[in-house]
Amino acid sequence: MELREAILRRSTTNGAFRPDPVSLEHQHRLMEAASRAPSHFNSQPWRFVLITDDDTRERISEIAGETMEGLMAGGKFFTRYRRYFRFSQAEMRARADGIFIDKLPGPLRPFVKHVFSETGQKLMNRLGVPKTLGNDNRKLVAGSPLMLAAMLSKEEYVKGELSGFYSLLGLGMAIENIWLTTLDIGMGIQFISTPMEFPDAWQQLSELLAVPDDLELIALYRLGYLPEDAKRPNIDWTSSHRKRLSQYVFRDSCHTPEPDIAIEDAP
Repeated sequence: MELREAILRRSTTNGAFRPDPVSLEHQHRLMEAASRAPSHFNSQPWRFVLITDDDTRERISEIAGETMEGLMAGGKFFTRYRRYFRFSQAEMRARADGIFIDKLPGPLRPFVKHVFSETGQKLMNRLGVPKTLGNDNRKLVAGSPLMLAAMLSKEEYVKGELSGFYSLLGLGMAIENIWLTTLDIGMGIQFISTPMEFPDAWQQLSELLAVPDDLELIALYRLGYLPEDAKRPNIDWTSSHRKRLSQYVFRDSCHTPEPDIAIEDAP
């Protein structure tokens, strides 16, 4: 696969993976890709836990499901992330960012415009949407044959100092290397974010993974091989739109947006 093709095809897997275990060869290829990321003074501050143990994955899935349900039921999710939600193709084309909610259960569709209101939250709770989403999330995570915990060495990751910023940049680039490599070996990947919304849950994960005092748990991902006939979750979205050049690129200073010229038309 050409590099440009891999970059353009990179995406998040919202659905289920095949149950097949991820081969040790492929696990190590992902780690090799991470190791080639740039880091400040070649400090390589990242550390990873490859999680394949059934009991550990099951406990992680329970925490993911519980935190998804809690996030949705309490209204915290929509309050924090409402600015990213799009409910029409026209809005998505105009903004070219966020996520387009294009799959919803029938009972919810008439109320989509009121989803961020107090009434909408009560309706969703009454219809059992948080419980449904929590259960869906638990199943998705539980069915992931490989999970990956990303950590940083506290020797480099010092909050409030430049070394902390540099190490986060390095880890971000290492994760992107992993993400692109999944395309090359027929895998998918998704960020398991909901436990991060609850400090107690995140602490539980740190203890479950026996993260030592000199490391900081930063992120958690689920991975697996992609099925040929992938089924979408009950509530799902797309996020393939990207901003036009003029919306995020400037020429020489921030006073001059870059014109929207297709790459093939450029001199």
